[in-house]
Amino acid sequence: MAFAQRLDEIRAGFQPPFWVANFTEIFERVAYYSTTAVLAIYLTEQLHFSSELAGTILGVTGFVVYALSILAGTLADRFGFRRTLMLAYLLLTAGYFLLGSLETSWMAPLRHAIGDEWLVSLVLLLPSLGPGLVKPCVAGTTARASSENVRSLGYSIYYTLVNIGGAVGPFMAWLVRQRMGWGIANVFRMASLSVFLMFWVTLLFYKEPGRTDDLRVEKISTALKNMFVVLGNGRYVTFLLISSGFYIVYWQIFISAPIFLRRFVNPNANVDRILSIEGVTIICFQILVAYLTQKIPAVLTIAIGFLVAALSWILLAVHPSMFVFGALLVVLALGELTQASRYYEYCSRLAPPEQQGLYMGYAFLPIAIGYAIAGPLGGFLLHEFGDVLHRPAQMWWAVVAIGVLTAALMWLYGRIVTPVNAKASAS
Repeated sequence: MAFAQRLDEIRAGFQPPFWVANFTEIFERVAYYSTTAVLAIYLTEQLHFSSELAGTILGVTGFVVYALSILAGTLADRFGFRRTLMLAYLLLTAGYFLLGSLETSWMAPLRHAIGDEWLVSLVLLLPSLGPGLVKPCVAGTTARASSENVRSLGYSIYYTLVNIGGAVGPFMAWLVRQRMGWGIANVFRMASLSVFLMFWVTLLFYKEPGRTDDLRVEKISTALKNMFVVLGNGRYVTFLLISSGFYIVYWQIFISAPIFLRRFVNPNANVDRILSIEGVTIICFQILVAYLTQKIPAVLTIAIGFLVAALSWILLAVHPSMFVFGALLVVLALGELTQASRYYEYCSRLAPPEQQGLYMGYAFLPIAIGYAIAGPLGGFLLHEFGDVLHRPAQMWWAVVAIGVLTAALMWLYGRIVTPVNAKASAS
C-alpha cells in the first residue's frame, strides 16, 4: 500500500473524538507522573510522615487508581464517556489543588481538627479516582472512534502517549520544583491546572463517539456479579496473582526509591528528573523489544521480563548512587517492555470469546494488588534496613528476591498450566 494511501486511511479512520481524548490523555499522564514522582518525598520530607506511614498511604491510593479501572468501564458505558471524562478531570483538579494547598494557612484549621494523616488520606482519594475513570474512557473512545483497519494503530498511539506522559511528567516535576524554584506544592498546583484545562477541552471539543452494534451496556449490579465469574476461573486468577509480584517490584521506583536516595545517598538528589529515564527507554526500545521477543512463547516472555526487572535492583544493592539508579531504570524498563504486550495478549487468550471485555478489565488487578503491597512493604524495608539495621542498601535484596520468585513462579505456571489449553499456550 502506498504511503499516501495509508495516510488517507489514517485521516479517514479516526474520528475527532479519538484525537481529543488522546490529546487530553497526554496532559492527564503528565499530571499523574509528575505528582507521583514527588509524592513520597513530599509526604516524608515536608509533612514529616514516617516511611511506613507514607508507604501505606501510597499503597492504598495506588490500589484505588487501578482497582477502579476494573469497574470504571461499566460506569463509562452507563453514563457516557464525555460525562465520565469531565467528572474525572474535575476530581483530579480538586485533588491536586488540595494536595498542593495542605501547608497553606486556610487549610491549617482542618489539619488541626482531623490530623495530617486522615486529611492527606482523604485528599489523595480525589486524584486517585480520576485516572481510574480516564483509562476506560480513552481506551473505549479509541475502540469506538477508529475504523477497524486503523484500530491497532490507534492503540499504539494511545500506548505511546501514555509513555510520553511517563517520560515528561517526572521531568516537569523537577522543572517546577527545582529549576524554577517553586517547590513541591506547586508541582501539584501545576498538575491541577493541567487537568482543569482538559476539563474544558472535553466540554468544548469532545463529542460522544457512536456506539457499535454489538455494544451491550451492563447494569452496575451485573458488573459486580461478573466479578465472581472471573474469580471462579482458577487458571486466570493464578496468573493474575503471580503477576502481582512484578508490580510489587516495579512500584518501588516511585514509593521507596525516592525516599532511599534522598535519605541515604544524596539529600539533594533530583529523583524526579532521573525517573524520566524509564519512560524515555520504553519509547525508544518498545518496537525493538517486541520484534526480538515475537517468536518466544507468551508466558516465557513474561517470565523473562519479570526476571530482568527483578535483577535490575541488584545494581542499587551493590552500589547505591544516582548514576546507578539511572542505569537501573533502563534495565527495569527493558524488563517492563518485554512482558507488557505479551501480558495483555495472554490475558485475552485466557478469556472466553464472549467475555473478552470482562477479563481484560481484570488485567489491571495485578497492578492494583502490587501497589497495595508495594507501599507498606517499601515503608517497612526502609525502616528496618535503614533506621534499625543501618544497612539501607541491603533492602533491595528483598526486592530482588520477590522479583526472582515471581519470575520462577511464572515460568513454572507456563510449564504446568498452559499445555492444558492450546489456545492460551500459543505465542
